[in-house]
Amino acid sequence: MFRRTSRRRTFTAFASLSLLAGCGLLPSGGSQAQQGITIGTTSEPSTLDPAASWDGSWELYRNVFQTLVAFPTGSNTPQPDAAQSCGFQDKSSRTFSCTLRKGMTFSDGTKLDARAVKYSIDRIVRINVKAGPKGLLSSLDHVTADSELGVTFHLNKPDATFPYVLGAPAMSIVDPARYPADKLRDDGGLTGSGPYTLDSYEPGDRAVLKRNDSYRGFAQPQNDGVTIRYFRDSTTMVDALKDRRIDVTYRGITADEVEDIRAQKAAGKPLQLVENTGTEIRFLVFNPKDPHAANPAVRRAVAQVVDRDALVAKVYKGTAEPLYSMVPTGVTGHTTSFFDTFGSPSVPKAKDILAKAGVTAPVPLTFWYTTDRYGSSMAAEFQELKRQLDASGLFTVTLKSRPWKTYTEGFQAGDFPVFGRGWFPDFPDPDNFIAPFVGKDNAVGTPYEPREIMQLIPQSRQISDRGAASRQFERAQDVLVDDVRLLPLWQGKLYIAASDDIAGGERAMDPQTVMQLWELHRKTSW
Repeated sequence: MFRRTSRRRTFTAFASLSLLAGCGLLPSGGSQAQQGITIGTTSEPSTLDPAASWDGSWELYRNVFQTLVAFPTGSNTPQPDAAQSCGFQDKSSRTFSCTLRKGMTFSDGTKLDARAVKYSIDRIVRINVKAGPKGLLSSLDHVTADSELGVTFHLNKPDATFPYVLGAPAMSIVDPARYPADKLRDDGGLTGSGPYTLDSYEPGDRAVLKRNDSYRGFAQPQNDGVTIRYFRDSTTMVDALKDRRIDVTYRGITADEVEDIRAQKAAGKPLQLVENTGTEIRFLVFNPKDPHAANPAVRRAVAQVVDRDALVAKVYKGTAEPLYSMVPTGVTGHTTSFFDTFGSPSVPKAKDILAKAGVTAPVPLTFWYTTDRYGSSMAAEFQELKRQLDASGLFTVTLKSRPWKTYTEGFQAGDFPVFGRGWFPDFPDPDNFIAPFVGKDNAVGTPYEPREIMQLIPQSRQISDRGAASRQFERAQDVLVDDVRLLPLWQGKLYIAASDDIAGGERAMDPQTVMQLWELHRKTSW
């Protein structure tokens, strides 16, 4: 975390070690800014307004907006960005203050000061988009702009994770003159203070970013601008990479495409692939509005049948691993609670669970998935889940799907009985793999308020040494197993594929698995 003293505690930078392991994509040693890099992704923004987003729109936000603190490459603790310094003012972790850098402006020249920070956070709370980022601010009581550069966050309870929350792209600082206080901005524009400005945006097609010469923060852009291309499917995206119509791909590459790129690289094709240790997780959400999904016996029987090993082997082929808790491997508090409870997949055990509850098989269930947010493998993943459950004779599964924009509307409205969600952490802490999914207003749109977890989370947030909070999270995961409102499936690796003349890829991922596009550049020496 950060040092605590009787006086103001500040974040201090420390030497960073890259979290990303891979080969190729190594910096050339040159830092001269360059132009013309095009990135492909299947993760299109659902909105351009940070007050509305708790999803993959953050990929864009991190590059065009600033937050008070952020996570530079190699740092698992938040470091100042728009702020010059930040720290708790008390031992109870209830008063958190920041001093902004001097001379900050938005890209249109408007002053960025403490008033703008307060305005940005207040409008998230006021607008309160369903399943939106207000859920990250449950411990916030109010914000005060103490001076032109000084801002203080007054919390309603101790929360040692609050600095991490402020580093989430949803907490982006917006221009009060451009963003309404009580509704979302709807003119299609975007005004920030980040490393880039949004030069143009065509929904479903592309975003063109240009270097922001007035930016002041920790990033050191290695290019003059990037174009982000949005693809409906990964096949088209990878074909564009091979044809050199794009330079880099991120998000959504299938296991078969990873193997194909490896093979082509080995055959001498001008391609590179970086494999990153990831904390992306995939899980099922059961909606209690549906009479079948509301039955604990049905949920437990599904958990008893699902074969994660077969799912990973058939669909993801070594690019993912089975996950038996909501907290992934490598994060404090990880357990194997679901395996400890259910053991290996067993149809007889599942049948017994249903019989004891008086549930007649086969149970009809409708599973929903998104066609574009998480890549083309989602369809194959849900086909495999359907195959496993149907083959048990205990369930008949109907599959339905939508593009991400309408998919979010569906699960937020409670329309889906069972649906798939992926999760990329808002910040690298076990809290962020449990807290977002519980409470009345949570990230999956289905109110879930388990009394014990609702007590454990505030307890854990009193602990400034986050490694010492593992006991609370281990117990919370036991509760999740008992309820099976959420069913973890797998933990994935992250891949960046690129042309062989692109450097900086091993530094382009922050701990939130968001692309820091300013790290990419073309090689200037060989």
